[in-house]
Amino acid sequence: MQFATIQPTASRPDLPAITDEEAAALARTAVNLFRAWQLSDIEARILLGDMAQRTWARWKEGGIGRIDRDLRARMAIIMRIHKGLRYVFTEPARGYAWIRKPNSTFAGQSALDVMMRGEITDLIELRAYLDAERSA
Repeated sequence: MQFATIQPTASRPDLPAITDEEAAALARTAVNLFRAWQLSDIEARILLGDMAQRTWARWKEGGIGRIDRDLRARMAIIMRIHKGLRYVFTEPARGYAWIRKPNSTFAGQSALDVMMRGEITDLIELRAYLDAERSA
């Protein structure tokens, strides 16, 4: 019995893939954003999907290597969170501080607490919350 070869398709063909150049730009921006959010190295690495300590250290020094699809998606969602905060808060510093403030919507946890659970769905949840706040 011979099987036909199935060609892989994008899960969301309506969304273009993130190029290598765009991924590198996302990585550099994530490093700067995490500084603005005043994240520890451990917090930053967890948000980036449990990134290795050596890889994170290299990123902070400007050495961005290969970035897989999942990490590209995480960074894109984090940038959408940042964008949502910029819409909700006209003063950037307030948005940066909000990340650590307890929030009744999250049962008294902060947005960072939600993101630190480590799952990509937690990032998506926060992004959806900010999108809804922006629309309200």
